Amino acid sequence: MSGSCCGTGKKFDGMDPQYKKILWIVIAINASMFVVEMLGGALAGSQALKADALDFLGDALTYGISLWAIGKSLSFRANAALLKGASLLLMGAWVLASTIYQFFILQAPVAPVMGSIAVMALLANVTSVLLLMRYKDGDANVRSVWLCSRNDAISNVLVIAASVAVFVTASAWPDLIVAVIMAFIFTRSAMQIIRQALAERREAKTTVCS
Repeated sequence: MSGSCCGTGKKFDGMDPQYKKILWIVIAINASMFVVEMLGGALAGSQALKADALDFLGDALTYGISLWAIGKSLSFRANAALLKGASLLLMGAWVLASTIYQFFILQAPVAPVMGSIAVMALLANVTSVLLLMRYKDGDANVRSVWLCSRNDAISNVLVIAASVAVFVTASAWPDLIVAVIMAFIFTRSAMQIIRQALAERREAKTTVCS
């Protein structure tokens, strides 16, 4: 979905009451699933679940920033997107570092608990993705919301696959491998958000909508 500014055909900037309502719903979903997955990750001993739980928390916070940035100047929205991109990079680094630490422990997680909670998380994220689908091509601030939700759904599929592999092999390796993959997904999306945000910040400095 795209919007316009003075007929220039600029990308959708979030100025839609329905979009704001959807953001509140998605924030509530992510905050709830952070609690569920963090508890489940501790119970199952799953690094991938804990990584995904942290992602839910990060998303809830960044979606809040997105909501706050709506209606602000292009420069402000671009800076908000930069902040979210940086936080996603930090999240990827934390997941990678904590997973490297877990390599030295190699304690297999409880696969049934891990899989069950991953399925719940997938349903939550698919719901968020469907709600946000029509807004996926907005500005950096709006697009960052879509990318986070899409990444979450992909991550949940990986965690479910890891839980099956853990059950079959009775090994911690599938859980740790998926956690590393998730760290790289976070990093790749962060770079996409940062590149678009930097381009929009440059545009804000050179273009005045009259």
